[in-house]
Amino acid sequence: MPTIPTGTITFLFTDIEGSTRLWEQYPAQMQLALARHDALLRQAIEQNSGYVFKTVGDAFCAAFSTAKNALLATIHIQTALVAEPWPVEIRQIRVRMGLHTGVAEEREGDYFGQTLNRVARLQAVAYGGQILVSTVTRELVANLLPEGCYLLDLGEHRLKDLANPEQIFQLAIPGLPSEFPPLKTSNTYPNNLPPSTTSFIGREIEIAKIKALLITSRLVTLTGAGGIGKTRLSQTVAQELLTTFKDGIWLVELAPLADPALVVQAVAHALKLSEKPGQLLLTTLLERLKTNNILLLLDNCEHLIESCARLVTELLADCPNLKILTTSREGLNVRGERLYRVPSLGVPPAGNQTQPLNTIENLTRYEAVRLFIERAQAVNSQFQLTEKNSKTVAEICRRLDGIPLALELAAVRVKALSVEQIAKRLIDRFRLLTGGNRTDLPRQQTLRALIDWSYDLLDEKEQVLWQRLSIFAGGWTLEAAEKVCTGEPIEEWEVLDLLTQLVEKSLVVTEGENVATRY
Repeated sequence: MPTIPTGTITFLFTDIEGSTRLWEQYPAQMQLALARHDALLRQAIEQNSGYVFKTVGDAFCAAFSTAKNALLATIHIQTALVAEPWPVEIRQIRVRMGLHTGVAEEREGDYFGQTLNRVARLQAVAYGGQILVSTVTRELVANLLPEGCYLLDLGEHRLKDLANPEQIFQLAIPGLPSEFPPLKTSNTYPNNLPPSTTSFIGREIEIAKIKALLITSRLVTLTGAGGIGKTRLSQTVAQELLTTFKDGIWLVELAPLADPALVVQAVAHALKLSEKPGQLLLTTLLERLKTNNILLLLDNCEHLIESCARLVTELLADCPNLKILTTSREGLNVRGERLYRVPSLGVPPAGNQTQPLNTIENLTRYEAVRLFIERAQAVNSQFQLTEKNSKTVAEICRRLDGIPLALELAAVRVKALSVEQIAKRLIDRFRLLTGGNRTDLPRQQTLRALIDWSYDLLDEKEQVLWQRLSIFAGGWTLEAAEKVCTGEPIEEWEVLDLLTQLVEKSLVVTEGENVATRY
């Protein structure tokens, strides 16, 4: 049994390029080939004192006590794969690899931590037969390379969901292929998406659904309450689609705009278009987009909804290869639009004595808990989820309804308060949940400012109804709202339309499909 590495560890992640297609075309041959692949990898890893701690399909995850041993294992693997007589139909099993060194937590034979995220992202951008090495690992092996091997500097790249870019190196081995296409990172494809400054937690199901909608629809709008994470989710989806749009993905940030007349100018600015003498800027924009295969991301449309709707209608009518992803508290309400309501992050249900749900293992399965922990550790490196505080962390996540912005504002308080103190003070959450990033928009720095922003976007009657609905502590029916909320300036017959508008603006949530709807 190999010794399980601890402390500073070099990780090797691998998988087979194009394995899904090979399985579809040659299932019998692939069954034999995969067995041989597994044997070759396991042998090379273990002969170099490595420890295979996980296999998923054709992917291997291995840990090494030294970076040199990890490097030697990759050389032995790639050499053996090239020399192997594979079935004639398959021709060659091509494996992509990533190496990165760092500290990780070992638990019951598995590893956890940010080091694993980085090596996984590194491996994911490689091509079959390519070995990618992080800067940290490169520094450890630079003077220990076997004769003829060298490390080729591929430059600095942004990797998905990672805040800091990575200087990536490729290990070149004598006699093996060393020329590959450009790495599949955001550097390679035209875009203006901002680099991530924090990791993105969960949302795998939501990402898959939105990507599926964009396959069949040219306009998809993400709706949801303020602070629910529409902006970050849309940008993460866009990052995953970079290879799909040959002419790029372009983000238009509308939140800072106050004048609806500036929407066209904001889109043109994102695309780096200048006005032409004697020509409307909209005409210039349409000329640029008419033949381009582009995804346009319009972020925060709610306060400019009519201008955005008119522009989107014109763009889709004149630009057949254009797709648009928007975020807004409410839909644009234009032809062909597909709405996707962004849900809250998953929160743990309340446990009981016979079904204790608040164990550390169970809690970390929930996205809201993982987000709270990570953001808390960003401001207090000593913070840990423990058996003692786990129940309180779960309570905070439930009381904040899994809303990402609220969770992040609460996590900031870990700098000065215990989670027990935070939970007690949530009774006055508008005073507690402040202290967002100074560079964020003002409405994203406190929970009260976020609610004020939503309130100010309503007309007078919508504001009055929203105030009156606050009397309901546990939800209500339409009939109850009509009885309780009617009065100057709202007539009883107007309640349904006004309530519908609040639902569309993501300020009221509906429940129930087969029985009477509750709000």
